Amino acid sequence: MKVTNIPFMAMRKVVALFSFVLVLISIGSMATKGLQFGLDFTGGTLVEVAYQEAPKLDDIRNLLAMNGYEDVVVQNFGSPTDVVVRMANAYTPTLGDEVLVTLQNKGDIAVSLQRSEFVGAQVGEELREQGGLGMLLALVIVMIYVAVRFQFKFSVASVVALIHDVIITLGFFSLFEIEFDLTVLAAVLAVVGYSLNDTIVVCDRIRENFRIMRDTESYDLVNESINQTLGRTLITSLTTLFVLVVLFIAGGEAIHNFSLALLVGIVIGTYSSVFVAANLLLAMNVKKEDLMPPPKEEFEDELP
Repeated sequence: MKVTNIPFMAMRKVVALFSFVLVLISIGSMATKGLQFGLDFTGGTLVEVAYQEAPKLDDIRNLLAMNGYEDVVVQNFGSPTDVVVRMANAYTPTLGDEVLVTLQNKGDIAVSLQRSEFVGAQVGEELREQGGLGMLLALVIVMIYVAVRFQFKFSVASVVALIHDVIITLGFFSLFEIEFDLTVLAAVLAVVGYSLNDTIVVCDRIRENFRIMRDTESYDLVNESINQTLGRTLITSLTTLFVLVVLFIAGGEAIHNFSLALLVGIVIGTYSSVFVAANLLLAMNVKKEDLMPPPKEEFEDELP
């Protein structure tokens, strides 16, 4: 594959400003609007019904919304005729029967109630805390790994790039008030792994070039390294995005937000692998001496 010669680092100041604005907007949105947590986190009611024939989920959503049921999530469960309805309405012993009557009033397809249960807010709070701790732990482990595998400056650049990706992905969901549930949390953690993989590829090429291109300035070397890995980065990202677009369009309600989070995260992750991590390395004045092993201590045997 032909190596390009795009002056990526010539745009580093503009890119740094762009990233700063995106992060600022994301943090501002999360601080003012917060995330729209789903029932996995906030608690609510789950009702499962069975139809004789596969219904249209949009019709069920519209029908329930018209009858005053709040924050309704309607998904197929197991088969096209089994439907799970999740809602923020407070649980009552008769709520399942009330939902069933509402659905039966439509009259097109016979429907029966399978189960009705409450998802506790306490469970949701524990899941939220454990998910956040899991993400922090993942970032700490990544930082330790990259510091050992490469060098401390590479570790800082990689982790800051990952935090950049996570904040912007979360900010996207906050800004557009899209429901944040456990599937989205799983997608965000997957984005961390994907973005790290891309960043490691670029860092590894930078490290190799420092050993080969000894007389090249850091600025030119980093730019050359990004161009050398650009083809691999684009091919990996585009093939992944093709799959995610199909999942987003045809995957159904159950994985709609999951695929959306991955779409946003991979676009931002690819961008940060090319611009953010390398930009930070130059800002920290990375040079070939940083990657050279420390000199061995010399000593002379003392003669009696």
